[in-house]
Amino acid sequence: MQSQDSAPHRASAFGPVIDVQQAEAALVEHYPRLVRIAYLVLPPGLGRNRRVLTAHALVQRALPRRRFPAAVIPAQSGGRHGARPSRSGEAREAGADGVAQGRDGDPGYPLLRLRVVRSALEAGLPLRRTAWPKRSQLPPLLPQVWGLRLFPRSGGADELALDQRLSALSGPARAAHVLRGLEKLPQDGVRAVLGAAGVKDPAAAIREAAAVPERDTLLHSPEFDPCALQARPTDLLRRRQHTKAALAAAAAAAVCGALFALPSGGWGPDGAAAPLDAQNPAARAALDPARVTRVAPTAWRTSTRTDFSVWPARGGLTGDRALLRRALAVWARPGGSVRVAATPGTPSGGPAGPPQLLYAGQVDAARVVVFHDGLRIVRYAEPLNGTSGAALDFARADAATGAEAEALVLIRADHNVRYLTAPWVTGAAERDLVKPLSGSTDLHPADGVTAPLASPAQQTGSCVSWNVLQLTDGSGTRLLTDLGELTPAHLTVGRPAAPREASGAVALRTWAPLACSLAAVRSQGVRSVNAWEYARQSLPEDSGAAVWVCTRADTWRGDAPRVLAQFRTPGARSGAVAAQAEGVAACGAKDPHVLAGVLWKSARGAWYLLAAGSEDTASIRATGGVSGAARGNLLAVRTRQGARAGLRGTLTDGREVGALR
Repeated sequence: MQSQDSAPHRASAFGPVIDVQQAEAALVEHYPRLVRIAYLVLPPGLGRNRRVLTAHALVQRALPRRRFPAAVIPAQSGGRHGARPSRSGEAREAGADGVAQGRDGDPGYPLLRLRVVRSALEAGLPLRRTAWPKRSQLPPLLPQVWGLRLFPRSGGADELALDQRLSALSGPARAAHVLRGLEKLPQDGVRAVLGAAGVKDPAAAIREAAAVPERDTLLHSPEFDPCALQARPTDLLRRRQHTKAALAAAAAAAVCGALFALPSGGWGPDGAAAPLDAQNPAARAALDPARVTRVAPTAWRTSTRTDFSVWPARGGLTGDRALLRRALAVWARPGGSVRVAATPGTPSGGPAGPPQLLYAGQVDAARVVVFHDGLRIVRYAEPLNGTSGAALDFARADAATGAEAEALVLIRADHNVRYLTAPWVTGAAERDLVKPLSGSTDLHPADGVTAPLASPAQQTGSCVSWNVLQLTDGSGTRLLTDLGELTPAHLTVGRPAAPREASGAVALRTWAPLACSLAAVRSQGVRSVNAWEYARQSLPEDSGAAVWVCTRADTWRGDAPRVLAQFRTPGARSGAVAAQAEGVAACGAKDPHVLAGVLWKSARGAWYLLAAGSEDTASIRATGGVSGAARGNLLAVRTRQGARAGLRGTLTDGREVGALR
């Protein structure tokens, strides 16, 4: 018979009591959900990196040190919602009545949730000079991550809108929204949790939270999951400078200590040494708005260069030194509340010297400043009503010229994007790449700033259109597309060794079925995307001719290009991906060859292995589950459904190539 002392939880005069061991088991089991609750309730002003670490610290500190009375608040309401699993790995634990038995049946979970909500609300309280701060109001001692910034994966426009609306709520209102939307507590349960957490007016918090619509699917999004994280380095240059300064300070302290020990010695007249860069003229000049480089408005007319170095400074706020000073200071020392983003492979350190000013002005509801330091494009944006919520974006632009230096993203808002175009651009228009015959719409750029156009970078759901920027200058017409970064990607067609602009009628028809596949390379630091129709193949049983197209997305950093081989049958709206690879030379200027295959079912129900190589392929043979060979760059072999085959090709110069994978 089990003794009273060994029971998992005991009854007392005040109700059931939770053992520390049972509370620990509940914390480990429900850890991802508790951390998500803490992250959502914490004030967004802390910055995403500190919110992640603080959320983990609060949950880990929620474990009581002794036996504790169980909370008398329901863990989750039943009804039509039932239990839904967390996207961060919690298992579904639904009973027959639709209630999450794993939490409702565990008295330790409501206790831990209450302690987490209480400490998260305390973390959002302002510091006061007349009282000692609470532990939750200070940066967490544990866990700590050195040299990295951690933040959840980025969501879509809906998650961003929800995050902005939650940031406008008070702490108790955010807690009420989370308890109602994520935990599915009834209104009485929400009121009880808030009251137990120390909220003075739970009813007012519930009314304030009612202004934000309930969308529980968004609360389960990876955007709000502090257990599935992305990592980026901290400011590497500043960290290196701090290391050097620390070493110099240690050396100075050692020297001063030795002098102090001498009979006639003592501290030197200059006192403690300053940081190494304190007297660095370049470091001071880089933060001086009066030293910012401004190119003459007509320099591009006489220069042989067509890159960012000849862009003039434009915008109505180029003379606002206070704005420029803030932008340079945030660039050098971004605070915890600044949202910093950089394309892959782009350093995010401060300026090495005075940068070139490209733009400073008001765009929609923000003040925007754009710099160029020879290697990067840097954009600073702040709201019109203050500096809270400022954003800093970095993108590589080294060796950009021609079409790659003809447009920059100024701002994205309400699923639209505005561009700043080069001074030599004579026309800017919007075109739907999916509909090659639809024509273009003039964007009427004023001082280089275009009217807003729909951004495919923020497109969610099914792809029915893909709007691109069409630019015209003295040398022709070009197409650029927004892939979620400051520099739009340049679209081309043709053989990799000699690509052409994608603005002609034939090129537009080539890109139309491929447009939606550009979504696969969003936010990857893509510089250009080329579409190469490398083969046409007559289908068996007189089924018409299929088209084989290879698309290659090259990056600004030079590595990790993405290659897709697509197969499109007659009448198909889009192509099917036959093969894909990353970090390969195939389908590029250095290796303009490609080989891919696909299993195809005819209208009569017969299955075939179809394969195609570039035009310099002398023969193709199939191995493995399918046997067959053919001279030339096309192969069609009768097979069965689900057959697995390997492909090898021989080029006209005798070299062998494998299938793209």
